[in-house]
Amino acid sequence: MKVISIVGARPQLVKLAAIAAAFAGTEHEHVIVHTGQHYDADLSDVFFSGLGIPDPDVHLGVGSGSHGVQTGAVLSALDPVLERERPDWVLVYGDTNSTIAGALSAVKMHLPVAHLEAGLRSFNRRMPEEHNRVLTDHSADLLLAPTEEAMRHLANEGLAERARLAGDVMVDICLRIRDQVRAGEFPAPELPEGIDPAQPFLLATLHRPDNTDDPERLAAIVDSLAGLPVPVALAAHPRLVARAHEHGIDLSRGNLHVGRPLPYASLVAAVLASVGVVTDSGGLQKEAFLLERICTTIRPETEWVETVDTGWNVLVPDPHTLSPQKWAETVTRAVPTDDPGIPYGDGRAAHNVVRLMEEWKGGSRPV
Repeated sequence: MKVISIVGARPQLVKLAAIAAAFAGTEHEHVIVHTGQHYDADLSDVFFSGLGIPDPDVHLGVGSGSHGVQTGAVLSALDPVLERERPDWVLVYGDTNSTIAGALSAVKMHLPVAHLEAGLRSFNRRMPEEHNRVLTDHSADLLLAPTEEAMRHLANEGLAERARLAGDVMVDICLRIRDQVRAGEFPAPELPEGIDPAQPFLLATLHRPDNTDDPERLAAIVDSLAGLPVPVALAAHPRLVARAHEHGIDLSRGNLHVGRPLPYASLVAAVLASVGVVTDSGGLQKEAFLLERICTTIRPETEWVETVDTGWNVLVPDPHTLSPQKWAETVTRAVPTDDPGIPYGDGRAAHNVVRLMEEWKGGSRPV
């Protein structure tokens, strides 16, 4: 079996680490195509070196651009690659422009498509990720769902016959790195100046367009973070830095301390060292849950509803509308005491993904 993995952004590289390791124990051919959607070294190169992922077989180098430009560039660059390789499966990951472009390129060549992390829904059509994941699910042959909730979403959209519960591959890699961090196999994370890892601090990330593109909203969120009574280590995404510079907003002030994005192992170590996480990232919500740290999400909704249902995650769409005391109490609240179970699987999702592709016969569409 020949499988092409199409990836292009930080969260996909973390998932790829688990998938590549699972393929390494088989006789299957696994070809890695990196679109270059995330071209910043902090969001790409360090994940290959830090997680032991094989170097990409193909690097498309599409770089930045509007959603249409970026998606079109990936589509145009992928066509000759897929035509040359003719894989048995094209495996796309998550909800990025690289995902929808990879799926469209493959289906137009009648190549079977498997969608990893299928069935997630925020039901917020303002998010470009929501369009990408819905369109990819409806064009793919095999839908590899991470949770029972995702399976229900797919069934509600008439896609139950193509859906299989695989578990979440992020669990595989997160738990492995957690154990290595605890065993001292990685150096301490490089936290921003002013953060003492021996003292309580919060880890924060912010990058969603809804939170960064409007200058008044971004300024209000930054004010809320800077005004917290506990130091906040902000791993600043390039998008956030660019928007803050464009809007004339100073990120490094008050109790807010700015640093660079962290390699994955350092991110896990930073979450473990923290007393909690504040983010608008989908992946970090789940990582905080897996690492048993409370999370406060600056969004009105989440795809990872299990994190909210179990009390580990609280949604605060507009922190600046809360009193400073209420905001501080929310982000430093006590950890839940009930057993959350294992809604994202037992850490063997990548092996399930390989097995499900092996077992699937010819996809769901006639050739």
